Formats: sequence, structure tokens, C-alpha cells
Amino acid sequence: MQVFMLLVQVGRKKGDGLPDDSTGAGLICYAAGRDEAEAVRETVAILKQADMAPLDVTGYGTAEERKAAGQEIDDEERVLIDRALADNAVIVAAVEPFFDDPTAVGEG
Repeated sequence: MQVFMLLVQVGRKKGDGLPDDSTGAGLICYAAGRDEAEAVRETVAILKQADMAPLDVTGYGTAEERKAAGQEIDDEERVLIDRALADNAVIVAAVEPFFDDPTAVGEG
């Protein structure tokens, strides 16, 4: 088993726990799997069970792949990766709600 870092974009769904005025969210997840495809499938299934609406998943690879690409893995992230591996789990490490921005270019 390996642990993959995933960025999941979710839309809105009743009961999703996101702020009422948000349009969705981005979630950083660490997911265990034999390969990235399995980690993505498990993450999507878990998020659907949690009444979330996954729209898109971007994989960033394993810690080793990311380190080989020059990224640093800090101690806090390593703890999350180790926990996902030990528990064969999906860990949601961060949730960033999205909001409509009326000042955005092209809106109006």
C-alpha cells in the first residue's frame, strides 16, 4: 500500500457541512491504496458517504514521488501520511470553501 496526496473539488449537496454561502470546496486528502486509481476511488466513495459531491480529483503522487520532484514533506504532513497508511484510510487534511467573488474579472 501507498499513500497518495489528492486535491478534490466538491460541489454543493444538502447536508455537506460547508458554509451556506459557499459554492463548493477544495479538499486536500491523503488516501491509501495499491495505486493512485484505487486511492481516488476510495476517496470519492468516502466523500459521497459523507454527503459531499466530488466533482474533480487531481493526484499529486506519493510522498516519495513528490520529494523526487523537489517538494518538501514536513513533519505534520508525514504524520498524516503515516496515519493514512497505518489505518488504510482517507484523511481529509484541509477544507477550503469556495465563494463567488463579484469583483472577479469577467463578472458583472
